[in-house]
Amino acid sequence: MDRPTPSDPPAPSGSPGLPGSPAPPSHSTPSDPPAPLPWARRILSHPRLMPYHRLAALVLVGNAALLYYALTTGGWWRAADGGLANLSYAALANVALAVLIRQQYVINLLFWLATRAPTRWPLRLRWGLGKVYHFGGLHVGGALAGTAWFAGYVAELTRQALADRAVTAVLVLSYLLIALLLALVATALPPVRGRRHDLFERVHRFGGWAALILLWAQTVLVVDGARDGTPLAGALLGSPALWTLALLTVSVALPWLRLRRVPVQVDRPSNHVALLTFGHTTPFAGSSTAISRRPLLEWHSFANVPAPGERGFRLTVSRAGDWTGALIDDPPNRIWVKGITTAGVANIETLFTRVVYVATGSGIGPVLPHLLAGKVPAHLVWSTRSPRTTYGDQLVDEILRVQPDATIWDTARRGKPDMVALALQAWRATGAEAVICIANQKLTRQVVHGLERRGIPAYGAIWDS
Repeated sequence: MDRPTPSDPPAPSGSPGLPGSPAPPSHSTPSDPPAPLPWARRILSHPRLMPYHRLAALVLVGNAALLYYALTTGGWWRAADGGLANLSYAALANVALAVLIRQQYVINLLFWLATRAPTRWPLRLRWGLGKVYHFGGLHVGGALAGTAWFAGYVAELTRQALADRAVTAVLVLSYLLIALLLALVATALPPVRGRRHDLFERVHRFGGWAALILLWAQTVLVVDGARDGTPLAGALLGSPALWTLALLTVSVALPWLRLRRVPVQVDRPSNHVALLTFGHTTPFAGSSTAISRRPLLEWHSFANVPAPGERGFRLTVSRAGDWTGALIDDPPNRIWVKGITTAGVANIETLFTRVVYVATGSGIGPVLPHLLAGKVPAHLVWSTRSPRTTYGDQLVDEILRVQPDATIWDTARRGKPDMVALALQAWRATGAEAVICIANQKLTRQVVHGLERRGIPAYGAIWDS
């Protein structure tokens, strides 16, 4: 396959106060282009079939296979309790998957394992490992399957209650639990989550906590009713459900055990951007920190920008809604943080010999720490409005010191560019192995799909939280 030759945009002529932003220089002879993608892989590169969705489907298919086994063997339903124990174990196992895969320590471990691969490994293998950040598909699959299994548990429990004409405390708790689980699923649907993100966040926080408490109460009641004279403490210690719930409780509590209010310095180079500077810790490049002014109600994560050899870090916050607008207009002196710094998508850069970073607007925030660290040779393509006016001379000069050949496109002077064409131009000129895009959801998907269908490894955020 020949290297793509779309109508490449002309080289940007620079912005006022910026050195000219030429087309990306050729740092090395570009490697041979990837072989043409088979039709199946071209289809799989579509956003609707990205690894995130495939992982969710894999979990659901695995659970469907388990259900088929249960129905065909009949072993589950011949059990003395009518299969209630097996149904509850299946539900709890899937809920555990959904919760634990979102745990910050687990996320960091997944990124650490995926990026152990050396760059001498085949590009196709490294391309796949770079998709590690799609792990959220396991969360979705586990949540949906767990809710379905628990619905089956409630249905069987109801059937037995009607047969015995007895309403038990376990049945009441189960109805409350299934209502909570359905509310969690409903508010997580993309149309609801996108339009009512505050509702989604609060339902998941408080509803999740309530569901965990109800699961503890239900487990104690179920074990107590089936212990046959065994002391309750001994019966609980022998229950797999208790140990699973204990693990989930620790996982949920860990970030909150690290909740603290820390000093912050806020600089506003314009009314569109705030630069937050922290000194309480020095995170690793490519991580993110969650901050809040009302810790029980809402949290927002931003990419950490540590400076090599200096303590502390910065966050770049752009005006993108009521919360960020209020932060810029009324900056705090102290702010809440919780949990540990967590790896982000751009950490996969170490899987490649050279990368192209594509950023728009405040997407420069997640990219900048990688440029400053310089672990992997990179070329920056940044499209933004009046960069010096919006972000300040200090930030722009800092970028240019580490990326003197950066392609900086001033949209105030030149209009919006074709970002796919710019990314392709940079990939061709620099001999990069991969492209990492940090932009809004629509543009990120456009760039990633536009490159991957041409056989170029490309990566961008998922927007699933």
